[in-house]
Amino acid sequence: MTAAEQKRRTALGFIVCLGIVSLFADMTYEGAHSAIGPYLQDLGASIFAIGLVSGLGEMLGASLRLFSGRLADRTHAYWTITMLGYGMNVIAVPALAFVGNWKAAAALVIAERTGKALRGPARDVLLSEATAEVGHGFGFGLHSIMDQTGAVIGPLVIAAGVMKTNHFGPAFAWMIFPALGTMVALVVARILHPSQGSSARAVTQLVLPKVFWPYIVAAGFLACGYIDFTILATHFERRHFFAKEVIPLLYAGAMAVNGLTALIFGRLFDRFGILVLVSGIVISALSLPLGFLGGPAAAIASVACWATGLGAQDGSLRAGIAQVVSMNKRGSAFGYYNGVWGVMWFLGTAAMSGLYGYSLLALVGFGVAAQLIAAVMFLRLRSRLVTQQ
Repeated sequence: MTAAEQKRRTALGFIVCLGIVSLFADMTYEGAHSAIGPYLQDLGASIFAIGLVSGLGEMLGASLRLFSGRLADRTHAYWTITMLGYGMNVIAVPALAFVGNWKAAAALVIAERTGKALRGPARDVLLSEATAEVGHGFGFGLHSIMDQTGAVIGPLVIAAGVMKTNHFGPAFAWMIFPALGTMVALVVARILHPSQGSSARAVTQLVLPKVFWPYIVAAGFLACGYIDFTILATHFERRHFFAKEVIPLLYAGAMAVNGLTALIFGRLFDRFGILVLVSGIVISALSLPLGFLGGPAAAIASVACWATGLGAQDGSLRAGIAQVVSMNKRGSAFGYYNGVWGVMWFLGTAAMSGLYGYSLLALVGFGVAAQLIAAVMFLRLRSRLVTQQ
């Protein structure tokens, strides 16, 4: 086996290790995410409050990513930051089973989002070092499909818990088992790959490239127009499209589609570049009219389009950043990207939650327009991204 083949094999091994970590973690918090909207509603929250909590969690988490990304670049403490972030995630979700009001549940949701934000940039730097050996699109796509496998299983566990008790709350207690699995898998990954992230100490880029800034602005418009599943799920329940236990099953199906399409879009991204992401945005924009203006059958199609759009993002957006930013600046780059994404997600979610009670047509128009603006901006960046590779 040549040295290059050994490096590729080691890189694939690390991606799989980190994928197992994400599998357990996504079982935990995506299981919770599949039911948090209806759960908050059962606890007395309005749909505007639900949208505000969802968006606020993303925004606060985004602000922390700006800090944690720069901290990761300065300290190179990628593993420590990653472990702290995962630790917060896996504590907050099982605790949802023991709250008595929607405000306490909202605080835990925000804590979980904050933990995800803390570890996000550091984890992505570790991952991007390995994806450089196998293709950034393929590497991030492979990680995503393992990540989304957990995101399929988690909602199924929640659905089983809901069917058993006919309540959302007790089902969250079941998440303690994948939560513990997350931390065990993370420790094993650290032991097996102790030198991961060391190449960032070789400074090769002093500033972020100019193309990076319009890139994250385009990503911000995409986030602004991307509907949160909690709003879709609450709308479906209000219209009585599906039984309570079906909502987590829909989310599980969405995560399966997300994982599969992330691997496909990631492979295609390595070959065709940003055009792959643009096609995914066009598909995701369809989720809004289908979900809010149609009936039960259209709702299922809406979730499929929504999940396909997520797959395109998972297989393309971080890969695009890794192509143009060197290892020593990727913590900051992923932090800025996630920060802009989170703030714009909050603003878009708040706007669409407010529009929900005013006009569904206005909600759909807002979201579709923001996503199409993002698609046009990414298209205009196509040649500049190619020259940076």
